[in-house]
Amino acid sequence: MPNTDPANSADIYADIRPYDDAEVAAVLQRLLHSPDLFRALLRFRFPAKPGWYYRLFSPLLRWYLQRQARTIKTVDDFQRWLAPLIALLLERSSQQIDVRGLEHLTPGTPYLFISNHRDIAMDPTLINYSLHHAGWPTSRIAIGDNLLSHPDVADIMRLNKSFVVKRSFANNREKLRELQKLSGYIRTSLDEGVSIWIAQREGRAKDGLDATDTAVLKMLALNGRERGEDFTRTLQQMRPVPVCIQYEWDPCDVLKANELVTLANNGRYDKAPGEDTRSILLGMTGQKGRIIVDFGRPLAGDELNSADQMAQAIDRQLEQMREILPVQRTALALLQRDFSGYEQFSGAEWHSEVANQLEQRLQPLAAPVRQRLLQTYAMPLLAAGTLSSAGSAVH
Repeated sequence: MPNTDPANSADIYADIRPYDDAEVAAVLQRLLHSPDLFRALLRFRFPAKPGWYYRLFSPLLRWYLQRQARTIKTVDDFQRWLAPLIALLLERSSQQIDVRGLEHLTPGTPYLFISNHRDIAMDPTLINYSLHHAGWPTSRIAIGDNLLSHPDVADIMRLNKSFVVKRSFANNREKLRELQKLSGYIRTSLDEGVSIWIAQREGRAKDGLDATDTAVLKMLALNGRERGEDFTRTLQQMRPVPVCIQYEWDPCDVLKANELVTLANNGRYDKAPGEDTRSILLGMTGQKGRIIVDFGRPLAGDELNSADQMAQAIDRQLEQMREILPVQRTALALLQRDFSGYEQFSGAEWHSEVANQLEQRLQPLAAPVRQRLLQTYAMPLLAAGTLSSAGSAVH
């Protein structure tokens, strides 16, 4: 970091960077005085207990966490303390985690990991879980400022190596200035030997279509201007690696389908207060079945000639790494059974147990939401069919 004092004007990244070691003690003290945090932790650990239980045991949890906090002096200490909780979370919310591809990368080399984006908190959590279990240093995490409205969430994220991507700007001049700062921070981190995770696009792919936004790649290249570098030279120095993250089941699938249908019908979707925070908690604690994390190969050569070519190269690797799961084949089978217009798509298979789980999710939903949910699960097959069938389209 340029400077450990966030109040010092010399620390040009103070408003976006993660907390550093000098700030850990003060942040922990803030968290230890948050009733909201204690309630959330107790509800996670004991989800079926009545309200009085949480009120009764909150003081005991505070005492326990205060004792634990005495051993946490640095960001690495915090992540080591957090690791067993993440392991418990994944054990409860998934059946199997497959991590592939790290053996083709070089330990100790800082990479710019660019992944598809399906879950607000779990995507970067799985990247760092994979790195940690391989004995690698964890990465710094890009996260939108819209997700940091709750102060406890903001503190925990920034303690956990998250840096802020600002999304609201007064004018284009301010937008360019902030994007240049963000790009500079990412390059500085990589130059310091710290890996970075960033999503391939702003916001989750709620419709199941993973497509890299060239605006993200152009932002990454901004830091090269002051160095006299072109796009290719800048991205070569950042060592980009595509990563494909797959969840067998999406805990937020119904929420996403409702949002997409509302947006299609009304032309807009207004989030309720706290909706992002609820999506974070649901995505973390909900059942995900099998999880697959595939690390690709570093981009090189002509793949880095332009933002367009780089986006195509990322999407190509994601497609190659993607595994078609039974839930996706069964979703297409249900679409073909219950809705017209899907007969031309191939790859449908009927898996009875999976179909039962899907139908339980679908049962209370209106027909347009049911169709949208099934489309999202079946999207790898629908997209492949669209590309191979002239004139066909998926809406």
